[in-house]
Amino acid sequence: MLRLHARPDRLTFPFVLRSVAALGEVGMGRVLHGMLVKVGVEMDLFVRVSLVDMYVKVGLLGCALQVFDQSPERVRSESVLLWNVLINGCCRGGELGRAVETFEAMPVRTSGSWNILIHGFLRAGDLVRARRFFDRMPQEMKNVVTWTTMISGFSQNEDHEQALGLFRRMLEEGVRPNDHTIVSALSACASIGALRTGVWIHEYISKKGFRLKRIVGTALVDMYAKCGKIDSASQVFGEVREKNLLTWTVMISGWATNGCSDLALQWFEDMINAGVKPDDVVFLAILTACSHSGMVKEGLRLFNSMRFDYDIEPNVKHYASMVDLFGRAGQLEEALNFIEKIPIKPDFVVWGALFCACRAHKNIEMAELASKKLLQLEPTHPGSYIFLSNIYAGVGRWEDVERVRRTMKSKNIEKPPGWSYIEVDDQVHRFLAGDKTHQHSQEIFAKLEEVTVKASAEGYNPDTKWVLHNIEEEEKEDALGSHSEKLALAFGIMSTPNGTTIRIVKNLRVCGDCHSLMKYVSMVSGREIILRDIKRFHHFKDGMCTCRDYW
Repeated sequence: MLRLHARPDRLTFPFVLRSVAALGEVGMGRVLHGMLVKVGVEMDLFVRVSLVDMYVKVGLLGCALQVFDQSPERVRSESVLLWNVLINGCCRGGELGRAVETFEAMPVRTSGSWNILIHGFLRAGDLVRARRFFDRMPQEMKNVVTWTTMISGFSQNEDHEQALGLFRRMLEEGVRPNDHTIVSALSACASIGALRTGVWIHEYISKKGFRLKRIVGTALVDMYAKCGKIDSASQVFGEVREKNLLTWTVMISGWATNGCSDLALQWFEDMINAGVKPDDVVFLAILTACSHSGMVKEGLRLFNSMRFDYDIEPNVKHYASMVDLFGRAGQLEEALNFIEKIPIKPDFVVWGALFCACRAHKNIEMAELASKKLLQLEPTHPGSYIFLSNIYAGVGRWEDVERVRRTMKSKNIEKPPGWSYIEVDDQVHRFLAGDKTHQHSQEIFAKLEEVTVKASAEGYNPDTKWVLHNIEEEEKEDALGSHSEKLALAFGIMSTPNGTTIRIVKNLRVCGDCHSLMKYVSMVSGREIILRDIKRFHHFKDGMCTCRDYW
């Protein structure tokens, strides 16, 4: 255009500035700024908005502020877009204080102004101020974007209970959700295993005529799979129109984590036959299925197929999955040899997979090697120390346990707390290890003692090696009784009718003693117990678990 001596005007520069922002061309942005001044369009509001937006997106917030401060038209009501762009820039740049100052100084605010600021707080993890401004926002300005921003933001910041509470309140106030709202709410249900709420949302969208398009259908499949209702996930999968790779991946991953490895493999083949090309994510899901069921040869075949048949370069997660596959099967030397041949530097997860296998198979020498690697990679990560402490405790080396714990204490490294969720009567309850804050705490501990006695009569013995302190056996049994999943189990039994399936979600790996107790409780209570830990699902029924004790 310039070579042809065509003169750019106020309509030309915004489009060029947008391209500069997308490409991150800082130098070109400054050149354009000088050019538009020479052309004489720098005071045009449309141009000013684009200029501020460009500086924000290339990371020059100071320049954006300078252009804004030099804009005389900012005091006019029609300049609200200019204000919004700057507020968004301040939020993106982490200048939340300046964002609030700018917001409070606005001559006129729109729904967009409120939404931008609220989203900025949520992105920064400041849920308190996000909620405060949401509550301040005039009711007539709260639209579906506002509600979706809140629900999605709270869920992404791990406050899933409040996210679902906001969704219910949104419906009560007559605001119709869109697909993104539904997906955010279903994601919150999936994260904490809130099946009843998820089913209620499914019923709502069916009544309101939502089509099971890719985004909503995939979210429903994911919710049912992560709540342990894998058959319902499969049914919804069949109803989803225009399935894409993500839909298939969610379903295959659901089969894998729910202990249905054969079906995961079958559906992977069905996906290939349907003409859907796999990617690195779905290969990770299918390798997980092999790992959970001890299918070493099949896992190795798929790993090689990924590389040679589909030209997908494995990443560190795939390598970690292969180490886990060998390690779970007790092939520790093969796992170590595999690590030594990895073409990229093994990370914390890779060595952690080997360490967990060493603990399960009581290989102290290799565990110490893996532990040293873990501590070199992340010297302040609590998992490195906890892994080592666990394996020493497992073989009774209490002096070594105390040495590791002293090191943790001297470096102010704390073990993350274990917690478990359980949904009862449409309300999600959260328990911490040793939690006595619940309003029914006394009844919960009494019920836990009752079911433990019944389980013991059938052969359950507390596995005290899972208590990592050198204390008397009786004290160890007391410590085992405070694990969060046991408290959730007792609460579920006392709060639901006989025959009701109990569903628990735990943030850590379930310990061997809790796993053993739940098998016995499923037998003596006649209940099905579904526990999702950080690795996989455990479906307990009639004294058996779907993992077949391979976990």
